[in-house]
Amino acid sequence: MTSSAHALASVLAVESDSGGGFVSPTIEEFYPPSLAEFSLLGIDFTITRITIISFIATAAILLFMVLATRNPTIVPRKAQWLMESGYSLVRDNLGRDVIGPRYKPFVPFLGALFFFILANNAMSIIPFFQISPMSKFAYPLVLAILVYILYNVVSIKNKGLGGYLKEVAIPSGVPIPFLLLVTPIELLQMFIIRPFTLAVRLFANLFAGHMLLVVFSLGTVYLLGKFDENYSVIFAPFSFLMALFMTFFEVLVIVLQAYVFTVLTATYLNGAVEKAH
Repeated sequence: MTSSAHALASVLAVESDSGGGFVSPTIEEFYPPSLAEFSLLGIDFTITRITIISFIATAAILLFMVLATRNPTIVPRKAQWLMESGYSLVRDNLGRDVIGPRYKPFVPFLGALFFFILANNAMSIIPFFQISPMSKFAYPLVLAILVYILYNVVSIKNKGLGGYLKEVAIPSGVPIPFLLLVTPIELLQMFIIRPFTLAVRLFANLFAGHMLLVVFSLGTVYLLGKFDENYSVIFAPFSFLMALFMTFFEVLVIVLQAYVFTVLTATYLNGAVEKAH
């Protein structure tokens, strides 16, 4: 069952039980029932509809990459051109221009990050799926943790543990008396706020976008079903147009959020590769 169909069934069930009007979907739609459970190396795993959507998105983007680059030509075909354009965006705009001269080792990670997020985000507007795994906080959180580990490891490697902590805790140009206030803020910002906001930014945008799409889509169905009550059918087209508008707006969000997450990662790596002052 798709996300919208699952939400519609829930809404109609609640309406039937309560005898009231339209009931908006809740965050319970982001926690679908388990389809399978198993243990591996003492760790419990749960497969849900959203997990399967993530597997499909990842497999689809990998298959596209393989097919697009299998027989490259000097004059690229559409698929090859699209793949090369995406790679150039990551390598040049996000790698070279943001990280600087030492960008090359990080291009594979940035590319994997960008295309993984982009593919999973795109599932939010594809029929029969209609939800992005990134709208569940666990997915952006895991990505943010990976980024957090990477830029801290790179920072320690380039600056040494002492140099890295000194750079973070004692910003240059800050008078010594103010360090009592600035140092805790800088440590909090670097080691807690930065990874948390990185995850929340991606999660919140996809979560809100999905909820808006579901509300206006279900609103259209609900209003059309109430054509004999209070002229509700008159307002159904407006709800449908909003759902259509939000779908096109979601396309922008899909690409933009993948880009923002990756460019912020590159920005953090830029600070990590610089030698301690």
